[in-house]
Amino acid sequence: MDIGTFCETVIKNRQPLLVVNGLEDDAWKSAPEMGVGMVSYLGYPVSWPDGRIFGTICVLDNQTNHYNDLYQELLLQCRDVLQADLQTLARLSGELKEVQDELKQERDRLRLLLNITNSMMSKLDLGHLVAALSKELGSLAKSDLCALMLPDSDREQLRIATLYQSDVGGAIGKDMTVPIKGSISGHVFRTAKSIRIDNIDEARYASEIFENPDGHGFKERVMAEGLKSACCFPLLSKGSVLGVLTAARRTERGFTTDDEVFLEQLAHQVAIAVRNALEFGEATRNLDSLTEQKRYLQEEIRSEYNFGKVVGASRGLKAVLEQVSVVAPTDSGVLILGETGTGKELIARAIHESSPRKDQAFVKLNCAAIPLGLLESELFGHEKGAFTGAIAPKFGRFELANKGTLFLDEVGDIPLELQPKLLRVLQEQEFERLGSNRTHKVNVRIVAATHRDLATMISRQMFREDLYYRLKIFPVAIPPLRQRTEDIPLLVHHFVGVYSRKMNKTINSIPKAVMEALLRYAWPGNVRELQNFLERAVILSPDSVLRAPIAELAPFDQVPQAPPAVNVLEQTEREQILRALEQSKWVVGGPNGAAARLGLKRTSLVYRIKKLGISRADSADGSQS
Repeated sequence: MDIGTFCETVIKNRQPLLVVNGLEDDAWKSAPEMGVGMVSYLGYPVSWPDGRIFGTICVLDNQTNHYNDLYQELLLQCRDVLQADLQTLARLSGELKEVQDELKQERDRLRLLLNITNSMMSKLDLGHLVAALSKELGSLAKSDLCALMLPDSDREQLRIATLYQSDVGGAIGKDMTVPIKGSISGHVFRTAKSIRIDNIDEARYASEIFENPDGHGFKERVMAEGLKSACCFPLLSKGSVLGVLTAARRTERGFTTDDEVFLEQLAHQVAIAVRNALEFGEATRNLDSLTEQKRYLQEEIRSEYNFGKVVGASRGLKAVLEQVSVVAPTDSGVLILGETGTGKELIARAIHESSPRKDQAFVKLNCAAIPLGLLESELFGHEKGAFTGAIAPKFGRFELANKGTLFLDEVGDIPLELQPKLLRVLQEQEFERLGSNRTHKVNVRIVAATHRDLATMISRQMFREDLYYRLKIFPVAIPPLRQRTEDIPLLVHHFVGVYSRKMNKTINSIPKAVMEALLRYAWPGNVRELQNFLERAVILSPDSVLRAPIAELAPFDQVPQAPPAVNVLEQTEREQILRALEQSKWVVGGPNGAAARLGLKRTSLVYRIKKLGISRADSADGSQS
């Protein structure tokens, strides 16, 4: 049978081989070496330090009995020297491989950091930034979970904005909220200091953080995920903490110092990108808000009521303006009551212009002019896709009026089902847009107006009683024009002048008969009706004399007169002052006195008490005083 070479035999058997005379040894007569004249052989196996055979060291000769003991010992020593050199070579090779692996890991990390930085820095939109970061987090070496967490608007929760995890569908998921009080990431967010934990379950942070009642259930989710070690880094930028970058592994002591250094570098880059995205988002929102306010104010400039001041000198109007001067400096809500066309919006503007908010926006909404399906969107805004036709996000009137005044005209026409949401905004100064669960906080002063009898609507369950009392903090009743006829001549001259200039006419004469007819007419439509009538009169006047169609007024001269509104105004004021005096136990001055409660000077309140004839006998407990 065929046999292998002498060297193959040594390697196969892992043993030395000595052939003294192959010509006389039947086992080796057919060996390949015999065919080339080699009749003797001495060989030793040579192995690596781990036992793997490297090869053989051997000698062959064409003479027999050539290898004595000395020869064998010399060759064995050569074999040992060769194996020692191989051991040194293996060690150096291993060290070289470790260096190469470290350099490769460092190169890969630097490349990853550069890729993430380039990817993130090109994303100014926070949503796009999160999407880009999600693609890169999976490249973080040996991390079973890596998450970017940003605070909610109330800064009580951290929301996982983007997440990488090796197992899909684990106990921790994207958009999950983590309590700031009761979690390791929350601890990092509050203290602005990074944490490296080699064993989550045994670390001192477990007792310090997880035992907080607000963190109930979060430790269980971490344990369910099987996470054993973690590194958490605050996203620091411009002296504030924007969020937290957390990486975790399912092995104890899973992070080396090099890992920690790399992740800290990554957190620094992420913080810069998040800051840029947040600032860009804020700038975009401000630009959108300013654009909306500009558009809104441009529409307001074109509105028909932009005459700049309240016209009139009657006792009833002066009483209204006196109430305006009392309530305007405060931040209290105002409910303006009066018939249609009495000038409720002008009074609302007067309140705004006399308030500390005068440099901010005055935003109005006619609640009766907006269809039910759109009123909620007009008030609170909506997100893209919130309903059919919502092709882009929209600011609501509350956002437009932030830090300013919102005038809700015809508030009595707000549907009953929408009133609880309005009440919540008035109480909490917060709301959600349609199609969103994100809470927006605002600082808005509400001035409402209505011509309806809200008390009757409450009895008929058409208006919420709690909303009514929330709106009626400071009621102001405007008398109809028929109860302040002394204002009619002033209004006539004002509107004639306005429309004459608008139509490039010069009308400087108003016939006595015309003025008498205007004074005699009851004006059921109040100032608005008078304004429209005079606009038509100016159009019909060909020269400097006003030609008013007074014949149109004749059938309506005898409209019955209502009791003067001044009594109503005085009664309302008496009730408010009396209530404040009772609450302060009839102490007028001082920090807890009635004047402070009403926002008045002490001398002003004393004057009003004397003018209205208020005494302790008017109080419910007056008989006991």
